[in-house]
Amino acid sequence: MTRRWAVLGAFSLLVASTQLLWLSFAPVTTQVHAALGVSEGAVGDLAGLAPLLYVVLAIPCGRWTDRRFGAALACGAVLTAGGATLRAAVPTSYPWVLAGQVIVSVGQPLVLNATTKVAARYFPLRERTTAIAVGSAAQFVGILVAASTGGSLLDAGGLAGLLRVHAAVSVVAALGVLLALRVPAAFAGTAPPGGQGLGSLRRDPVLWALAGLLFIGVGVFNALATWLDAILGAFGLPGASGTLITTTTVAGIIGAAVLPGVAARHDRRRTLLLVTVVTILVTFPLVAAVHQVVAIGILLAVLGFVLLAGLPVALDWSELHVGPERAGTATGLLLLAGNLGGAVLVLAVQAVLADPYVALGALAAAGLPGLALVALLPARVGHPEERTSPAAGMLEA
Repeated sequence: MTRRWAVLGAFSLLVASTQLLWLSFAPVTTQVHAALGVSEGAVGDLAGLAPLLYVVLAIPCGRWTDRRFGAALACGAVLTAGGATLRAAVPTSYPWVLAGQVIVSVGQPLVLNATTKVAARYFPLRERTTAIAVGSAAQFVGILVAASTGGSLLDAGGLAGLLRVHAAVSVVAALGVLLALRVPAAFAGTAPPGGQGLGSLRRDPVLWALAGLLFIGVGVFNALATWLDAILGAFGLPGASGTLITTTTVAGIIGAAVLPGVAARHDRRRTLLLVTVVTILVTFPLVAAVHQVVAIGILLAVLGFVLLAGLPVALDWSELHVGPERAGTATGLLLLAGNLGGAVLVLAVQAVLADPYVALGALAAAGLPGLALVALLPARVGHPEERTSPAAGMLEA
């Protein structure tokens, strides 16, 4: 029992590291552009690499994860630590930092696509939902740490200090995962049989519905984090967005860790996703009506609590639906949709940002297709103990 939780702990730290490295420069763009002698746009490109490469690499990385889990995850760990180390080696050179960021971004899908595979290979049926929730919540922990500590690390040690701390965390995480991979899987899956691979997943209406919901959920969160400061500034509340986004993210981490298990135990996954969509539809009109920081903070905390739980619920549902043998590819499909949503909705809200009420309306309207997508999902999925997979009969190590 202890060994599988140690595996999950090492993997979760690596997941958090990928997000930490992705957003290393986002909270300190102004200072970094001066330190590297490049434009702020060039610094922004460093953060934009990961979503772009994820869209390109998600499916190939997912298929490799399904066929050669250990090799794929080990490669992801090495690329994550190697890219971070390269950035820290020559922190005053933009080309070196850019090269390191490219390597980190290539490693990210190999790590994140393994979330459901780690749960399926190391955890018994009754604990897989919890394992997926923990691994998913680690993404938001990494985002929160990057946003809340970037300025302090830069002030304390400059750009070199920031990059070295991030590199140290990623190296420790990568070593932990490489050691964890030596632990034999208790529930080893097999490669997808012929005719049961990517083609069948592309025709699966349940996966399409889950992908659409992640497109909306990730998109709404990214757009909120990107444009909340501008929206609140128009309401005469400048400087409040940092605290509010932190509040939203912390509430989301709690929700992502707690709600998927509750939904799975009561077989109410679709209900939770419906509540998430309805909360999106309700929250932003209320934010538009209430120009008071505490009230907005409460609204966004409730939104974050259910919104970020949607990721582990969707990933858990996909693993239950397609089986552990194809979970890596399914995870790649879902996370690809989430990354696309993050890019599309950020741009969509930017187009109407001149009017904060229209911008909030656009965020609310993004939830409308979610009602139809939820309706496409079955009302019941099954309890964790009812999962049927080739691994189900194997004994726990």
